[in-house]
Amino acid sequence: MRLDPTTTVRFRRIAALTTLLGLLCVPAHADDARDISRDTLARNDGRAAADGGTTGGSTADDAERSAGSAAMGSRPSAAPSWLVAPPGGAAYRYSPVPLQGGRTSPGPLSDIGRDTLAPNDGWAAADGGTTGGSTADDAHVFTVRNRGELVRALDGGSATPKIIRIAGTIDANTDDDGDHLDCADYATDGYGTRKYLAAYDPRTWGSAKPSGPQEQARQASAAKQAERIELTVGSNTTIVGLGGSAVLKGASLQLRGANNVIVRNLELRDAYDCFPVWQPNTGGLGDWKTAYDNIWLRGATHVWIDHVTLSDKGHPDEKEPTYFGRNYLRHDGLLDITNASDLVTVSWSRFADHDKAILIGNGDTATGDRGKLRVTLHHNEFESVVQRAPRVRFGQVHVYNNRYVVPADAHDYRYSLGVSTESAVFAENNAFTTPGHVEAADLVKSWNGTALHQSGTLFNGYPVDLLAIHNAYNSGSERDLTADVGWTPNLHTKIDSAATADREVAHGAGAGRIP
Repeated sequence: MRLDPTTTVRFRRIAALTTLLGLLCVPAHADDARDISRDTLARNDGRAAADGGTTGGSTADDAERSAGSAAMGSRPSAAPSWLVAPPGGAAYRYSPVPLQGGRTSPGPLSDIGRDTLAPNDGWAAADGGTTGGSTADDAHVFTVRNRGELVRALDGGSATPKIIRIAGTIDANTDDDGDHLDCADYATDGYGTRKYLAAYDPRTWGSAKPSGPQEQARQASAAKQAERIELTVGSNTTIVGLGGSAVLKGASLQLRGANNVIVRNLELRDAYDCFPVWQPNTGGLGDWKTAYDNIWLRGATHVWIDHVTLSDKGHPDEKEPTYFGRNYLRHDGLLDITNASDLVTVSWSRFADHDKAILIGNGDTATGDRGKLRVTLHHNEFESVVQRAPRVRFGQVHVYNNRYVVPADAHDYRYSLGVSTESAVFAENNAFTTPGHVEAADLVKSWNGTALHQSGTLFNGYPVDLLAIHNAYNSGSERDLTADVGWTPNLHTKIDSAATADREVAHGAGAGRIP
């Protein structure tokens, strides 16, 4: 096949440009790489191979190559700084995975590690706001890729300002060499699930609290796992995921007495407990209790959790067996805020495929929580969550512009808004989508609660008054709630209609979706 002269020239120019791009794309650190600049197009490789083929500048002598490089003002193999990856892999300041919407950019992503909470964005903006580790010096900005690096960056929960960037997937269930650990690796002192079940079978053991060799072995085994997966986060810390696929798997982030912490753009999944404990009297029938929440705030203040995704992904409890007539639970909460924690904002996050989502206040007798537990929940998605979205004791909690989705095949749904002792929940402009067997009266549950403010609620696209419905349908079993919760929120972002929030949260909540 013969080509006209104009077409032939075009193909040869394209081939020459391709050769030039090949030069530019050689990493600057790869000085010992094979010199592809002498390569020519293979015979029969498309139209550019016709009429003598395409050789580019392969016949140039060294003087010509040096002169060309000098004219370009760079070394022959030097690529532009935005194109070169550092030794060891991808350019960690630049991610090939967009944060939202499938967009890519030739330049660096914004450094969200230096972001601070905007003024008025919920309770965490009160009393000086929340800045996390934004003031960290360069020596305390870390990019971590495995558990060992993450533990070193956390520095034992120190209060030194620090920014920790998580790249890729980090598995907390790993040893010091990075090898995966499973439940059998933690088991010690003769512990075995079958032995434990045989020892504490209610038909023979009765209703007493488990004790003896197998319970002691369970506790020792559980302590070995806790040593690996409980990660202490100290004050003045920001933890962010890089790009759109940063995952912390199997870990429980523990904020004990920490102040000024930010966690953003991160998926936290499957805080799996290898050694649940049997509690014979729980709920009157007994139940299995697990130890780990994906994130647990105990006495923590000024915390901003934003664009995170929390779930049981990998080990859903519904697929676990039943022992002693109860589901053998492996997960506790997704996010627990307890022990007088205060000034917390949870925004644009996704809680999915889980039983108990968010607990705010963990005891009716914890009177030290009075005046604390002030939390804002806005623009979050709760999908396939059975209960606690949230359940509140004592705290002033603002719940606005959230999206609730109960799937059609959900037959264990219990409630979404839990109103408990001395709680003051101010709920506005939230949207609920449920199947036909879940009614509006099911959305609110009260245990010793006295009040609930609600307005602007949508239920399957229709406006409803959750307070009136709750009082009408549950008056026989629960006391009526009043609308006066004793406070009105004044720290919040723009409050949209429930319909608008429903659409925006569906597309914008969760890890990897920061605009």
